[in-house]
Amino acid sequence: MTMKKNEADPRVVRTRRLLQDAFDSLIQEKDFESITVRDIAERATVNRTTFYAHFVDKFEILEAKLMESFMTIINRRISCHEVLNEETIQSIFLGVCDFHKGLSTMCKRRYESLGPVFEIQIKEKIQTILLSFIDKDKMLSSPNAQFLLNTASIMLSWGMYGAAYVWNNEGRLISAESFVKQTMPLVMNGAKELLG
Repeated sequence: MTMKKNEADPRVVRTRRLLQDAFDSLIQEKDFESITVRDIAERATVNRTTFYAHFVDKFEILEAKLMESFMTIINRRISCHEVLNEETIQSIFLGVCDFHKGLSTMCKRRYESLGPVFEIQIKEKIQTILLSFIDKDKMLSSPNAQFLLNTASIMLSWGMYGAAYVWNNEGRLISAESFVKQTMPLVMNGAKELLG
């Protein structure tokens, strides 16, 4: 179990970064399944006890790496957006595509097994990002408004994640930009495109 440490302490930050950097280099060389805590600690030049003071296990360090990577990509894509509109949704969708492409590059041999592992966390993060653009007054405008906005954000986040996952898994036959441009009418109109 990880010990609670002062996250602002420069020594804690430096040690976490050493462990994350060690993990980053190992994931380029080996399958995730074959990486051990001992490997990470040795590469970071710390002992296993130090590793466990910062992370519960190798899955937690992977999750931290993936969420950091995801948020860096998304923040870069949406930094200039202030309201939720089609352009903002397109930028988030492109960020999700960028994330999948990066994940499959980072974990070449195990993308198919790692992509779904953190699917729920990524979908929830996309939903949170979408809802962060919604005016709080709009959320409270009627008893049903919050339910509908939450449902719409869930559908949108799951749709973007799933479409980007399949696009990447099938070999990225077209660029992310072309893929998102072609699929945005489906994202924006949903079932209307299927029924029309």
